[in-house]
Amino acid sequence: MSLRKFITNKTTAALAVLLTVFANTSAFAQAAAGAAAAPKVDMGEVYKSVIFYILIFLAVCLFIAIIGKAIRVYELSREAQGKPVGINWNRIHASLFALFLVLGLYGVYWEYTVHGAMLLPDAASEHGKKIDEMFNLTLIITTIVFIATHILLFGFAYIYKYSAKRKAYYYPHNNTIEKIWTIVPALVLTVLVLMGFLTWRSIFFKVEDPKNKAVQIEVTSEQFKWSIRYPGADGIVGNKNYKLTTATNPLGIDFKDLNSRDDEMADEMVLPVNKPIKLILTSKDVIHSFYMPHFRVQLNTVPGMRTIFEFTPTKTTAQMQQETNDPNFKFLFFCAKICGSGHYNMQKVVRVVSEAEYKTWLAEQKTYLNDDLRKQFNLPVAPAPVKAAADSTATDSAAVKTNQMALNK
Repeated sequence: MSLRKFITNKTTAALAVLLTVFANTSAFAQAAAGAAAAPKVDMGEVYKSVIFYILIFLAVCLFIAIIGKAIRVYELSREAQGKPVGINWNRIHASLFALFLVLGLYGVYWEYTVHGAMLLPDAASEHGKKIDEMFNLTLIITTIVFIATHILLFGFAYIYKYSAKRKAYYYPHNNTIEKIWTIVPALVLTVLVLMGFLTWRSIFFKVEDPKNKAVQIEVTSEQFKWSIRYPGADGIVGNKNYKLTTATNPLGIDFKDLNSRDDEMADEMVLPVNKPIKLILTSKDVIHSFYMPHFRVQLNTVPGMRTIFEFTPTKTTAQMQQETNDPNFKFLFFCAKICGSGHYNMQKVVRVVSEAEYKTWLAEQKTYLNDDLRKQFNLPVAPAPVKAAADSTATDSAAVKTNQMALNK
């Protein structure tokens, strides 16, 4: 078969395909016109179907394939007639590389200016600032490398596009370049790894200051809520055992441990500012993820296991309301692991206040141990509160100590 005959057959086939598509489109249009008087059909469900979008994708692919075949037939016909190439694909491809480079760089700029504001909020804890510094340094270095390498990659593809008047230079190896792109990344990664290690070590391996002991707070997760337990006057959260879990003792608190008897429950988490906080995290059912974005705290809560995280809040809720110019601003903590249908409900308010406000709030909380639990664990019933005159502060303090000693016996 001669080349001219081959081209003729290809042209005929392409025209036949185009005519078939045109005929089907015309028939469809006529059928639609004939059915204009018919009642309208609700196509809302069709557009929600995956098959609909698959068919649209296949139709677009078919259209592109037909256009490509038609262009190929055009090129073969010019080649058979001895005419110069009609389309310089090398130039088109090089121009596309340049276009995508410009669009890509604009995309980086857009991500920084638009989505950059959607990153984590300003840190409100001591270690949060260290984490942000490490994150920003890593982001800056990787962005510089990303932009530089892509300018070289796309720029070379455009500048050195194929030309019949130029012969490529064979450049197989260069020891200096090899040393540069091996040593420099190794040094940068070493610095980043060391920064990460030292930051991580400073967070999880703290030496406790006896003059500034951390406030213990136990948080228990379950589908789909959080339970918050504060220590009493002893400052220690007592033990618990899942085997002791009952309807009246949902957290399974072990009241044989004297430290448990004065523990208090809270509906919100209140933290004293500039005071170390020691979180004790547990779970009753499945794995959850305790997440406090403003404080850069995220740790899994695992059934049968206690996980601990210590941090120091540096900004009160009132300060954040002023900084954000939002009088309704609230710190929150969430569950960051999809744990079931009610996952979205797992959030609670965190209020950071002065130490004086914290002590006043803590004094208003109720103890977990109530009369029903006292009967269950054969503990003495709480004595009635001692009435005293408003100005007898010393008498009140003595009465409180007496009651506390009676409860812990």
